[in-house]
Amino acid sequence: MRSVAEFYQDCLAAVGQQPPLDVQLADAVTCVLAEDVEAPFNLPVADLAACDGYAVRAQDLAGATPDAPVTLPVTEEVRAGDVNPSALLAGMAIRIASGAPMPSGADAVIALEFTDHGVAKVAARTQPAVGENIRRKAEDVKEGSVVLRKGTRLGARQIALLAGVGRSRVLVHPRPRVVILSIGDELVEPGRQARPGTVFDANGHALSSAIADAGAQTFRVAAVPDERFALSETIEDQLVRADLILTTGGISYGSGDTVREVLGALGTVRFDNVAAWPGHIMGVGTVGGDDNNPGIPIFCLPGDPVSAQVCFEVYVRPALRHMQGWTSVNRPSVRAAVDRSWYSPRGRREFVRVRLSGDPRSGYQAKVMGVPASLLLSALSDSNALAVVPEDVTNVRAGDILQCMVLE
Repeated sequence: MRSVAEFYQDCLAAVGQQPPLDVQLADAVTCVLAEDVEAPFNLPVADLAACDGYAVRAQDLAGATPDAPVTLPVTEEVRAGDVNPSALLAGMAIRIASGAPMPSGADAVIALEFTDHGVAKVAARTQPAVGENIRRKAEDVKEGSVVLRKGTRLGARQIALLAGVGRSRVLVHPRPRVVILSIGDELVEPGRQARPGTVFDANGHALSSAIADAGAQTFRVAAVPDERFALSETIEDQLVRADLILTTGGISYGSGDTVREVLGALGTVRFDNVAAWPGHIMGVGTVGGDDNNPGIPIFCLPGDPVSAQVCFEVYVRPALRHMQGWTSVNRPSVRAAVDRSWYSPRGRREFVRVRLSGDPRSGYQAKVMGVPASLLLSALSDSNALAVVPEDVTNVRAGDILQCMVLE
C-alpha cells in the first residue's frame, strides 16, 4: 500500500513542466513566464507631465494664493506625443497635456484646477513645488533592468507592464491540455432522461471546472462505457491533443471495470491501494509511448464524485501547477479546531469536508459538513476546506486542532 506522500510524489514525477512556448500577450494570461524580461528602453522615455496644466518654473509663481493669483503669459501648448517642445523662458508658462514631454527650463506643472484655464495668459492660485506633477525619465523602468522574472504568473497587471515596454509576445509555460474521460455503463449526461440504474456524470463537469480553475485547458469527452474496444479507441483518439489524461471510474476489481486491462495494453500505468480516505484505489503512469516518445501522463481517479474531487485536490491539482511552472503547487492550509468527534480509519490519512470560519487573530474553527464516513455531494458543496486527519489518529475529538487545506 502506498502512503499519501508516496503517491503524491508519483503524480509529480509523472509530469514535467510544459516546454516553453512563444505566445502573444492575449494567450499568455495566467501562464508562468519562462524567461526574464528586460526593458529595452526607459519608462517614461523622458520627463513627462503627470496631469493637464501648465509647465512653469516654480519660482515664477512665488507668493501665488487664491486671493492673490500670479499671472503668466502662455507661449504655446504641448500635447502628448509631441517631440522636442520649445524651451520655457523665465516668467512664462506653457500649456501642457498629461503625458506630454516637459519643456526644458520647466521644473513643475501646475494642475488646471489651480488656475483660471487661461489661453493667452494664465492666473495661478498656488505655487507648485519643484518637481510637482512631473513623471521623471526612467522613474518607472530603467533601460536594461529586469522588469519581470522567470517564474512570474502573468495577470492583467503584468500584461500591462509587458505591453508598456513594447513586448507583443513572451515565452511562457503554456496551459496544459487536459482530457477528461468519465468511464461507466451507468453514466448519462445531465439534462437527459434518467433511467433505473443510471447516474448523472457529475465528475466530467466538476473536474472540468476544477481544471480550469487550476489554469489548464479542458477537453471533456462524453462518458465512455465499460467496454474494452470503445475505451481503448477513445484513449488513443485523445493522445493527439492531450498533455494529460484524467479518467474517473472503472478502476475497482469488479469484472465490469476495464481500465486496468485497457491501459495495460496502451502504456505503463501503476495501480495502487493508497492509505487514504476517500480515494483508496488510484492509478498513475503514461500511455501511447514508445522508444522515442515517453507518452502522455495519465491519472486514474475513483468514480465516486466526492472521492474524485478530493483526489483531484490532493494529487492532480499540484501536478497541473507543476506542469505550468509554479514553484508553490499546494493549496494554502490553516490549523483549525473541529466542532465534533468521529472515528477515523486506522492507518489511513482522512480528508474530511469542513466549513472554515474565524481569523488569524482569534483562530479558526472547522465545522464538519455531513458524516465524515459518508461521501455526500451536498456536504462537499457546503465545504470550503478539507481537514486532514493523520494516519496514526483514529479518534478525533471535538476541539482537536487539525491542519485544513483551504479550497476557497
